[in-house]
Amino acid sequence: MSSHDLSVIILISLLIVLLPAVGLYKMFQKAGIPAWKAFVPFLNTWEMLRLTDLKKHWFFWQFIPVVGWFISLWILVEFVKLFGKFRFLQHAATVLFGFAYLPAIGYDAKEKYYGPEIVKKHKKTAAREWIDAGVFAIVAATLIRTFVFEAYTIPTGSMEKTLLVNDFLFVSKLSYGPRIPNTPLAIPFVHHTLPITNSKSYSELIHIPYTRWFASPVKRNDVVVFNFPAGDTVINLEEFQSRNPYYDVAWEIGDHNMDVGRQIILSNPDRYPLIIRPVDKKENYIKRCVAIAGDTLQLIDGVLFINGQKAFLPPKMQMFYYVTTKGQPLDPDVLREEYDFDKVDDLELSPMGGNRYRMLLTNDAKDKMIKNGIIDSIVVAKQEDSKIFPRDGKHHWQVDDFGPLWVPKKGATLTLTPDNYAMYERAIRVYEHNDLEVRNGKFFINDKETNQYTFKMDYFWMMGDNRHQSQDSRFWGFVPEDHVVGEAWLIWMSWDKGVRWSRMFSSIH
Repeated sequence: MSSHDLSVIILISLLIVLLPAVGLYKMFQKAGIPAWKAFVPFLNTWEMLRLTDLKKHWFFWQFIPVVGWFISLWILVEFVKLFGKFRFLQHAATVLFGFAYLPAIGYDAKEKYYGPEIVKKHKKTAAREWIDAGVFAIVAATLIRTFVFEAYTIPTGSMEKTLLVNDFLFVSKLSYGPRIPNTPLAIPFVHHTLPITNSKSYSELIHIPYTRWFASPVKRNDVVVFNFPAGDTVINLEEFQSRNPYYDVAWEIGDHNMDVGRQIILSNPDRYPLIIRPVDKKENYIKRCVAIAGDTLQLIDGVLFINGQKAFLPPKMQMFYYVTTKGQPLDPDVLREEYDFDKVDDLELSPMGGNRYRMLLTNDAKDKMIKNGIIDSIVVAKQEDSKIFPRDGKHHWQVDDFGPLWVPKKGATLTLTPDNYAMYERAIRVYEHNDLEVRNGKFFINDKETNQYTFKMDYFWMMGDNRHQSQDSRFWGFVPEDHVVGEAWLIWMSWDKGVRWSRMFSSIH
């Protein structure tokens, strides 16, 4: 746990015991406690414990990271019982809206302090016991998922071999600061779609603007979970979703003309049923952040440069290469044991005649083959795709030859030109919610003619470690800071026809 993570946990602990202080001030007066103690963190919970006749050891449990949050909230619930508050909704209001509910009790002259005797007389029904336990479990799990960590499963091979399919991860929400949900009205433990009914699991009656508590910047080379930026509009069929994004489909069926493709899709709602998702309900992706806000990135022959310098190469990052060996036979067992091959199948090793092969190699394996004198020559097996960002017909970039491209930074001002318009228009128009138009060669932002735009958010460039088999920023562009979910922290379980014991409880680099 980093110092930032620990500081966030401490700050949340302080907020839990201080936010109700205004209400506790008057409640303490009614209970005969010096009112000033309500504003002293943890002295206030000590006084509440003393009045409730609970065991004093519960006070010290509050200082256990994360667990202590729920102990403090429980002490608050036990304290309001001394004022005759036993109903489920009263306890829910204490936990969720204590900053407003407790003042309503404290400043209402009709509300009285009854003491622990009233608690002894009150008996819960069995049904109420089960309801309280269930609600507590849901609230606890929701708070942990929102503020601490969330479980995530690797669904595809885009990060191999750093992360493998069916690696089960904990994603830290503390690393970059907890992001408050945009759509708080949602069914717990379901991302965006209810099972069986296949309907939305959330309501947009309440929408909270982007808010991140105790924010800390994403660092270059972090492995990051984020909401898929191009997942705002989705073709709501299993074969599409984020696997075959709406924008890619429109590009293809419109013969590289997005406007034509959109019209075809909109005119065929049965074939292409669309759904619009808010930021926090877009699909989760996981990639490595190779460039942060303000960086300039470029790929040359598959080599990544950041600000003119060769970028960090993850040891398990893999690419396809054309390899000419020195003639000796390639033993499959040696390839598996020494050079990180899995199956030595046609994907990993494709003969091309003689002693020339197309190989899928990690950086470590490539360097080891060169060092051991197996390789006579090696070059990147360059990949091509028609859907490379920004798809404007001017920049003929490719998977292995891309850029240079500047990553937008909060507070930085960009001069829009016909050459860079396609690179930044989605960030300005969609992510930062502006009207952006080009009229007679002139730029208009929110109906004002200008070619200057100052960014409101930081942006990041994400790429998979499996560089030739990853749908990443090279295809759909920048990731805005409000899409960042958290940092991939720990592999707690891994499965492939059985437990991969060597990957259990391993950190992610």
